[in-house]
Amino acid sequence: MRFKRHMKLEHGLKQIDIAPLIDIVFQLLIFFMLTSSFIMQPGIKVNLPKAATSEVVRPENIEIIVSGENVTYLNGKVITTVELKNILRQAAKRDQSILIKADRRASLGRVVEIWDQARDLGLTQINIATNQE
Repeated sequence: MRFKRHMKLEHGLKQIDIAPLIDIVFQLLIFFMLTSSFIMQPGIKVNLPKAATSEVVRPENIEIIVSGENVTYLNGKVITTVELKNILRQAAKRDQSILIKADRRASLGRVVEIWDQARDLGLTQINIATNQE
């Protein structure tokens, strides 16, 4: 059997043009980069209830989050009732407002307990976060 050492390309082509291949690869790369999301939003997933009369509140609030499992968070960290009471006491001294973000499945009793602690310590601006309808 005899093999040819140098095969000529068919139809007289001397070289292969790879520019269209590179263009398609770059387009696929851009497509997948734009359609996939690489940013993971940190935080606690809270499904807020809807309200027709909701208003925008100040951003300098202390945000207390109550999850669907009735776990209380402050700045993404789990806090106990004693820690919450100390934080609310400090907020009362600085006359800050409180924003309670409670999940729809959260116990109303836990939300009222936090509200009652805040009122007992002298806080007057207590808000509950909702989504507008």
